[in-house]
Order: sequence, then structure tokens, then C-alpha cells
Amino acid sequence: MSSEMRLLEQNTVLLAGYLAADPDFRMTSSNRGVCKFRMGVGRRYKDLKTGDWKDDTTWVRVEVWGEAADRLKDKLKKGSPVHVEGRLKYYEYEDKSGQKRNGLDVVARRVQFLTKGSGTGSAAAASAPKTASETELEEVPF
Repeated sequence: MSSEMRLLEQNTVLLAGYLAADPDFRMTSSNRGVCKFRMGVGRRYKDLKTGDWKDDTTWVRVEVWGEAADRLKDKLKKGSPVHVEGRLKYYEYEDKSGQKRNGLDVVARRVQFLTKGSGTGSAAAASAPKTASETELEEVPF
């Protein structure tokens, strides 16, 4: 038995929210489809100082690859409620001024279309999934 203990690693993301804008669909140079979109994921919390309920939105970039991206092309639009399962991907780039920047994207493994609930915020959408509209994605090598 090795004296080194191996740390269990897991990179799994689950998100439910709404598309911020119409998605961007493109074909790569290897003729593979890619769908990219931003989604807003809401969080409702109680302000401990005032006692008021407040809403906070986190904006997340999501990318979907291959045949699944092609299947999403005609189904997603601004405001569409979705549930996304995937993994985080770190990236680095230089902005227009030459400054180095970085960020995280979600590479989706599964995208599920949700129905809009009668409540407010993403909690209503997350509680009413349409199971027939699930799209399974293949793993993307990097």
C-alpha cells in the first residue's frame, strides 16, 4: 500500500436558470457543432441586517459540443429555462489592452429544457422539468 493518500477529485456542476440571450451556434474547422450561451442562475437569500428577501444572479458561460449542439440549435432562445449538468473548464486570454485575464466556463454534458413556473426566479423553473426534452452530450477531449 502506498504511503501517499490520493485525494478524490470531482468536477461536477449543476445549474438551473434562464438564457441571457439567444445562443451562438458555430461549426469548428473540423465540422463539429458548438453552442455557446450565457445563463443567469438566481439565488434568493434573507438579508440578516434588514430581514428583507433579496435576489442575486450569477451569470455563467456554457458551451455544448457535437451533435447535442446541433439538436439545441432550434430549441434554445433568450429567456429559455434550462437545467445544465457539466464540468468547469478554466481558460486564460489577453484582453484588448494586453492584460492577462482568466475565467471559468461550464462544458455541458447534459442540457434539460424546463417549463416556466408560475413563481418568480429560477426556483420555479427548477421544480418543473420536462423529462422528454433531455439532451445527452458526449465527452469533449481537451
